[in-house]
Amino acid sequence: MLTPQGRVVMISGATRGIGRAVLERLLAAGCTISAGVRDASRLPEHPNLTHHRYEAAQPGSAEAWVAATIERHGRLDALVNAAGSNTRGTLLDGEEAPFDSLWTINAKGPMRVIRAAWPHLVASGTGRVVNIASLSGKRVRNDNLAYAMSKFAVMALTQEVRRLGFEHGIRASVLCPGFVDTDMTAHVTKWPREKMSRPEDIAVLAEVLLHLPNTASVAELLVNCRHEDML
Repeated sequence: MLTPQGRVVMISGATRGIGRAVLERLLAAGCTISAGVRDASRLPEHPNLTHHRYEAAQPGSAEAWVAATIERHGRLDALVNAAGSNTRGTLLDGEEAPFDSLWTINAKGPMRVIRAAWPHLVASGTGRVVNIASLSGKRVRNDNLAYAMSKFAVMALTQEVRRLGFEHGIRASVLCPGFVDTDMTAHVTKWPREKMSRPEDIAVLAEVLLHLPNTASVAELLVNCRHEDML
């Protein structure tokens, strides 16, 4: 396993939900964190934590965040793309704005961060990318097609990062949870909250993916709180 001390990790969506749980887990492990956030006042105080404003839908925001991270820390070893949105968009309602919004935030957002970080991940020799997707990126079980399509795109993005980065020591993994007890699932009524996965448990898995050696790469990690055939 890679030693977390001294490794610089960028995390988006670090103020809440899975992203916040990953932030706390990695800080406890000894990583140095650069958090890309809208509201830095929601971050904890920690000597190994810095932050920079990041808007997933804003062109240039990812590049500015990466540049600030390198200026402050001098290196970059890993990315955790946890920022996302779940605006509802269905096949038959005819409204395409949710599809455009989710494509920009959920798919192009992490793509831009990865692209900007690429030369620094190559320089690391053990660069890591963990994209937080969803089981909605593996199958469609409800009418929010806009969200599912954006998460299917994250699956493709992760595969391309693996393909292009493998010879450079970059290892990319996509973490696909089902229902997780966060504010993003506040609207869910068909499954009890007490039976949902916990964000801190998902964070444990993210930490493992980030610190596996180059010889033990995991492409996809599917995590469910209920039984589904093949999932």
